[in-house]
Amino acid sequence: MRAVYQRVKEAKVTVDGQVTGSIGKGALIFLGIAEDDTEKDLDYIVDKCINLRLFEDKNGRFNLSLKDVSGEVLLVSQFTLLGDCRRGRRPSFSQAMAPEDARKMYQRAIEKVRSRGIRCESGVFQAHMEVSLVNDGPVTVLIDSKKEF
Repeated sequence: MRAVYQRVKEAKVTVDGQVTGSIGKGALIFLGIAEDDTEKDLDYIVDKCINLRLFEDKNGRFNLSLKDVSGEVLLVSQFTLLGDCRRGRRPSFSQAMAPEDARKMYQRAIEKVRSRGIRCESGVFQAHMEVSLVNDGPVTVLIDSKKEF
């Protein structure tokens, strides 16, 4: 499982002209789910995203987490994070989980974030989405449950 975590001042997702999710201060998290991901991978990603210290304390140091700053999460499913671009010019997405299984895992991710007391908004699974954000910093990190990077 892979995540791109962007610290934001605000972010929103629009589908067919309708806002489906919108947050203020917090994190926009793009989530890619691999075919071999398990609940253990999901728990790792959720725990890491909620507890990473990517917000500044009064001294300007990254010492505060989403929970510490009462941040919000906008969670967007993005299978293209599993794209393998090492060969040719067209990425292979063969490592991505099948859509119906990925949809269930994505919904569990949303539930797990909410169960930790974090307000969590979402995109629409398999929809063409327009995502807008005000990146704060910018602060962007990559997280991989297999710890490949």
